[in-house]
Amino acid sequence: MANPSTIQLQVELDEQKVPEKIFWQAAEGGVYTPTEAKAFMLSIWDVNESAVLKIDLWTKKMMVDEMDDFFYQTIMSMADTYERATKNKSISEEMRTFSKSLKEKMESEMKKNQL
Repeated sequence: MANPSTIQLQVELDEQKVPEKIFWQAAEGGVYTPTEAKAFMLSIWDVNESAVLKIDLWTKKMMVDEMDDFFYQTIMSMADTYERATKNKSISEEMRTFSKSLKEKMESEMKKNQL
């Protein structure tokens, strides 16, 4: 059997079960002590159901501009992962173009809301 690798997530909830703090740790990835995060998205491919199982959590401290950056960077990262996994550069580039366009719209919305 291969050596198992462990990724730990710890979520501290308030009285209404809303995340207040999130910590993660992955020794094999070089993160040896619990490290604070404001959000995470976990997607797992269920081989039996041929469907995605997912958990999306963010803390009360996560600001809208941080969420915008989080989504932009996540989609860009997904494009990189998709390209490595499939070698399909054209689809990966389309994902990156979409992400950049989305980022521009997010910034525009943020400016409108500040006026």
